[in-house]
Amino acid sequence: MNFKEQTHKIEAEFSKFDDWTDKYNYLIELGQSLPLIDEKYKQPQYLIEGCQSRVWLYADFRDGAVFYTADSDAIITKGITSLIIRSFNGLTPDDILTADLSVFDRIGLKEHLSPTRSNGMVAMIKQIQLYAMAFKMKK
Repeated sequence: MNFKEQTHKIEAEFSKFDDWTDKYNYLIELGQSLPLIDEKYKQPQYLIEGCQSRVWLYADFRDGAVFYTADSDAIITKGITSLIIRSFNGLTPDDILTADLSVFDRIGLKEHLSPTRSNGMVAMIKQIQLYAMAFKMKK
């Protein structure tokens, strides 16, 4: 599945909720479904700078695609992390670097998150793109 298809599904899921309280609850559910990151990646070098909560992100490059695992110590942030990982997981570096990020605006994340969570989300996406750029250069 490509970025556009995956984020289209996410938009459809978020459109089912009229109230942002329900959307926050959905983010919490998404966080609970985030696959566990291996403890060896819960090290300082995998922490994302710019997040108020602690967020660890690890990337692996296999068969021309980038696969991410992550975790956070905060429930809402863990849900945001899950959503972002789901959007980018399994894509090629080129697909990651050219992805249309406006989906996160359309579902209202930036508008309804606190400034610190919004900044953290931007930092996560930036780190995902940096990993993709590094893998692209290694090819």
